[in-house]
Amino acid sequence: MAFGEFCCIFVDCADCLRRIRWTWRLFWARWPGRSNARRRRPRKGFCPWCAKRSRSRWSTSRRGRGRGAPRGRGAPRGRGGAGGSNTVLEPHRHPGVFIAKGKEHMLVTKNLVPGESVYGEKRISIDGGVDGTKIEYRVWNPFRSKLAAGVLSGLDNIFIAPGKKVLYLGAASGTSVSHVADIVGPEGVVYAVEFSPRSGRDLITMAKKRTNVIPIVEDARLPNKYRMLISTVDVIFADVAQPDQARIVVHNAQSFLRENGHVVISIKASCIDSTAPPDVIFASELQKLKEGRFKPIEQVTLEPYERDHAMVTAQYRRHAS
Repeated sequence: MAFGEFCCIFVDCADCLRRIRWTWRLFWARWPGRSNARRRRPRKGFCPWCAKRSRSRWSTSRRGRGRGAPRGRGAPRGRGGAGGSNTVLEPHRHPGVFIAKGKEHMLVTKNLVPGESVYGEKRISIDGGVDGTKIEYRVWNPFRSKLAAGVLSGLDNIFIAPGKKVLYLGAASGTSVSHVADIVGPEGVVYAVEFSPRSGRDLITMAKKRTNVIPIVEDARLPNKYRMLISTVDVIFADVAQPDQARIVVHNAQSFLRENGHVVISIKASCIDSTAPPDVIFASELQKLKEGRFKPIEQVTLEPYERDHAMVTAQYRRHAS
């Protein structure tokens, strides 16, 4: 019989038994050939180790919990964001985006494919459907989506709304693209361009269930390669994190963006020049956009969600003098 199991027969004090258990685990738990026999139920009452009468570790009144009550790290976590009668849904100022107010406020989008998640995000169901059914929403994490970070950082307009046609440059595996697809809805279209074949496979898998997403695995620097796949779009969202990001946006706008259309660009200062201050980088990128016939509208930083990032919106004036 192991030492820890031997002590369990005589010790009834919960605090002393906890110390003995840890001692046994540290020094004897890994000893070869240790016994795994079932521990006997200890006697109740006086504890010979601390010389006091203590409540048994088997008592159901201990900390207000029974022996089998879950607590601490081992407790079941559940869905975490499941909606209930106390969850209130409010529309955000950006069409197609909502705020779920419950125990915590969450940015959500209406799930285009109910019952399906894209990257393991939380889903909540809220009353409001036809004939008393529930509508499912997906939590939009600003730490995993630059666009969500821009929304929470105070952008006045993202120009992405239900029914819009969006060209998404730098789609990666489709995390943010899936939320953009939720926003534009079945009447809108998202053209998602990604250069990496590995990320492109995940993007294609996501697009199989979200039919308003058209995945394009090509280099965004060469818009002529996918010119036949894209019609005129209303908005370009760019998150390519390349030194020539402004040039990439301008070339795609010349090919696909309608007159007076808009661009939303996530600028990462360290990807353009790691030696210059971020403010200088942002000003330089705005100047390049102006030279490409863009009129800047707004600029916000993405702190605390992203470091040295800024999000810029601008309007395209193709025929401006």
